[in-house]
Amino acid sequence: MTGVLAYLPSPDRGVWNLGPVPIRAYALCILLGVVVAVVVGDRRFRARGGQPGVVADVATIAVPLGIVGARLYHVVTSPAPYLDDPLSALYVWEGGLGIPGGIAGGVLSGWLVCRRRGIAPGAFADAIAPGVALAQAIGRLGNWFNQELFGRPTTLPWGLEIDPDNPDAVPGAEAYHPTFAYEALWNVGVAAVVIWADRRFRLGHGRAFVLYLGLYAVGRFWIEGLRIDDAATLLGLRLNQYTALAAVVGAVVYLVLRRRSGREDVVQREPVEEASAA
Repeated sequence: MTGVLAYLPSPDRGVWNLGPVPIRAYALCILLGVVVAVVVGDRRFRARGGQPGVVADVATIAVPLGIVGARLYHVVTSPAPYLDDPLSALYVWEGGLGIPGGIAGGVLSGWLVCRRRGIAPGAFADAIAPGVALAQAIGRLGNWFNQELFGRPTTLPWGLEIDPDNPDAVPGAEAYHPTFAYEALWNVGVAAVVIWADRRFRLGHGRAFVLYLGLYAVGRFWIEGLRIDDAATLLGLRLNQYTALAAVVGAVVYLVLRRRSGREDVVQREPVEEASAA
């Protein structure tokens, strides 16, 4: 490593065996991210007038379906590794979750649960938005343990060392852009901006969540351009970049159309039993 004191190292393993039980760093990062999202979301939802525990209840349904959506999106946009072994598409613990698909699956299932339970979907989404961004930041650390989703070779001092036998490694390269770290830092910044904007402008009717989506998509677009892992492309851009562009445009349109909207007057209706007893 001539001229460089030290590049950032990659973990030598991402799995620890506790007897016959494998403990995977990737899964732990996802679980920790979910916990953070629920804790932050619950606090913000209660501050909006919602009942405690609702965020955790919705998460028990939205998170699994979000993971399913994330896996489906990843397999569709990066199908090459699964053509010879289709069953490996089910091996979620080995990594490979597409965040756009996870967001779509989580939003759809969360919206259905909220509607059924008398919760204003927009208010709920606004409450959980910063926590979701933080969860994504934590989840990206799992890519570090798996030595995946890194970028082009670089000589920058924060370049990341990758095992030479990694299937995405470039012959002769000593270090790579840690694109998953870029995205993690970006997501922390997104969470901070959303919290500030929500307090400053009293965002409601899903505007805080849409702001999160738009800001995340901006970062994802340029970070995606640095990545070298296999992915479907069209006219020189990766499919994820087109998805990010669509999200940015959609977010801007929604925020402009709903710019005069305040916050919801009713965040959550009282349960039927409580209303009857009163």
